[in-house]
Amino acid sequence: MKQFFVAFSLATLSMLASAQTTPTVAQSDPRVTARAKISAERVKLEAGFLAEDAACYKKFFVNSCLAGVNSRRREAMADLRRQEILLNDEERKIRGADQIRKTEEKSSLENQQQEADRRAKALQDYQSKMDEEQKKRDEGATARSREKSSSNANTERLKGQQEKIRAQTAKQAAAAEEARKFNERQSQAQERRVQHEADQLKQAKPPAKSLPLPLPE
Repeated sequence: MKQFFVAFSLATLSMLASAQTTPTVAQSDPRVTARAKISAERVKLEAGFLAEDAACYKKFFVNSCLAGVNSRRREAMADLRRQEILLNDEERKIRGADQIRKTEEKSSLENQQQEADRRAKALQDYQSKMDEEQKKRDEGATARSREKSSSNANTERLKGQQEKIRAQTAKQAAAAEEARKFNERQSQAQERRVQHEADQLKQAKPPAKSLPLPLPE
């Protein structure tokens, strides 16, 4: 019965060994390849030890023979286990490094996003400031335009008032000149009348008697 179990185990291990030797896409990773080699080596060793177990049953000192096989089995399997532990440690380190890299990449992306947001906000603030300054300039220009229009209107009104004053002054001056000329003509006419009347009186008065001649001495 034990020999049948050993034979069955050998057949099973042979199939497992055959399956382990078939390459897969995942074995392109060196660690996966190493782990597959360890598994294949374990199957191969176990097959050999099972064959030794089967041979032990043909010997007289079966237990002693099996104990020797089991001792070598434990040693060989322990060595394979140490190799697996080293692979596990390496994989943990790689996963840890990958996690750190992903964390750093995420942090870098977050920093880049924060920097992009900061720049966008700074640009928005700058544009808002420019728009506010432009609004102030436009309002100032509008106020200056209104002031200029008001000043021009005041200037025009002042010029109109000055024109009216000059016209009134010229009219008053002309009226005064006309009055002066009228008075001058009246004065001249009065003088002419007086002179005419004086001349008329002279013509109407009899001639004065001549004085007597002086007596001779």
